[in-house]
Amino acid sequence: MNNRIFDLTLITLLVFAFGSCKKTETNTTPDLLLNDTLSVQEGTLSQNKAVIVVKLSASTDKNVSFTWSTSDNTALADEDYTPVTGSLIVFKPGETTRNIEVEITNDAEFENDETFYVTINNVKNATVKTFRTLVTIKNDDVIDPNPADTDIAWWLTKPDQSSLLEKQGKSLIFSASANQYPTINIDTTVTYQEMDGFGFALTGGSAFLINNLASATRDALLQELFLKDDKSIGLSYLRVSIGASDLSTSVFSYDDIPYGQTDINLDHFDLGPDKVDLIPVLKSILLLNPKIKILGSPWSPPVWMKTNKNSVGGSLLPEYYDVYSKYLVRYILEMKSQGIPIDAITIQNEPLYGGNNPSMVMQAAEQRDFIKNNLGPAFQAAGISTKIILYDHNCDRSDYPISILDDAAAYQYIDGSAFHLYAGSISALSTVHNAYPAKNVYFTEQWVGGPSNFAGDLKWFMQNVIIGATRNWSKNVIAWNLTSDPSYDPHTPGGCDRCEGALTINNGYTRNVAYYFMAHVSKFIPAGSVRISSNMPPNLLDVAFRTPEGRKVLLVFNNSDVSQTFNIGFKGQIVKTSLGGGSVATYIW
Repeated sequence: MNNRIFDLTLITLLVFAFGSCKKTETNTTPDLLLNDTLSVQEGTLSQNKAVIVVKLSASTDKNVSFTWSTSDNTALADEDYTPVTGSLIVFKPGETTRNIEVEITNDAEFENDETFYVTINNVKNATVKTFRTLVTIKNDDVIDPNPADTDIAWWLTKPDQSSLLEKQGKSLIFSASANQYPTINIDTTVTYQEMDGFGFALTGGSAFLINNLASATRDALLQELFLKDDKSIGLSYLRVSIGASDLSTSVFSYDDIPYGQTDINLDHFDLGPDKVDLIPVLKSILLLNPKIKILGSPWSPPVWMKTNKNSVGGSLLPEYYDVYSKYLVRYILEMKSQGIPIDAITIQNEPLYGGNNPSMVMQAAEQRDFIKNNLGPAFQAAGISTKIILYDHNCDRSDYPISILDDAAAYQYIDGSAFHLYAGSISALSTVHNAYPAKNVYFTEQWVGGPSNFAGDLKWFMQNVIIGATRNWSKNVIAWNLTSDPSYDPHTPGGCDRCEGALTINNGYTRNVAYYFMAHVSKFIPAGSVRISSNMPPNLLDVAFRTPEGRKVLLVFNNSDVSQTFNIGFKGQIVKTSLGGGSVATYIW
């Protein structure tokens, strides 16, 4: 072989080899590189953006593309970032680095670390092993949960659930300096009603769910609800049904006998089904809070006392007024023998609605006659101090309790009137109070319809019930009801099938919106507290109390969609604070 041929052959081989290598590099599918975690200090964010770097392991002559989305890492919806779904990123030929940018919004002082996921999908012309990055925005505000230099301690709940009854670390110091912001002035010298407490209906179904939890879980739950420590919410008032309610596991009374029979001597009276769940749970609660107040309300008397002999609707036959009064006396005495004091009873739950199961209709004249001729004298004869509360229905019929209080013979036995708010205005409580200021008013029921809307229900209940009822003289606030399961059970046939509990119980338990709107008062305002004067600037709904220990408690709800800065004024000094739109805060000093 001559040298010329050898040189050409060598060059050809080299070109072939080089060309093959070049072609192999160009056609190799690159790796898309993404870190599985990213942690960024809040204060180091550039233009309020979290940047996630995405790299290719090698350049390519093709477009590489993918889409990316954000999602929450926790059960708290709407973390403080701008949600993104299906945003497209493209590497052009030769590019090896691109950035995913997530905007961080609504940053507030003293919040928890933000955590969320960035997930990539629909990758083209690249391979990827890590599809998701966990991003943590580290809070770098200086937090002291027990600041020494503060006059006011405060707890916050936001409508997006990013804060849930969370103690704030920002110091609030009273001073004499003035500013342009509106002021909520607190005056302890002007007083209104003394509070009996805040709580829920402990229905038979609620008791069933609680009693069937694992013992350790049940004990932890009851302690959280009824103790008065930093980890608990201090519920101080319960409503129970006398016999079944529509949220019981079955329909029953305490004197059920075969159809067509009567038992005027109450020989068959028996607390029966309530001995299984309700009474044991009540006993456990009383060990934790012996001073808790319990209200009993009947949904229906035994059917043999009724006009239609049915658990649904009908009325109480006049010939059984005396027997029924003895039935209620017997209930109170039997519960007392179980160690359960009944502080008060209402005569009939929702006496103007007969469509529930169980239920009964009782017109105002019937209730008046029953109280003055039968129940009042029966309580007096038995030496019973349990309060008699009338009505127990909606705010659209203030004439019902007023017409009974107009009767002097009935008036002497009555402690007050109870209300629900499925119709009418909460101002009806003030209407009745103003007509008869020596008699009390109570708020005894309002449901949360499932599935709840946290922001919407928080707003409605704060405006109308928690703040609305107490500013209209109510001595208590009771919501309906304490617990339900994920399907809003138990309930009777025809009973409420969408009543969401303050807690959902399913082996363990989760806290719902009612838990938080009630905890904002029950945790801080014990029985014996007195409502005191506070004004309400525009969009700042509030109510104030003085506790038996002399502390001042101010509940404020921002009834607008934007943050509000305002002052709390007390004894000539003010402290400036702010509250996000739709948020609620409890302030204590």
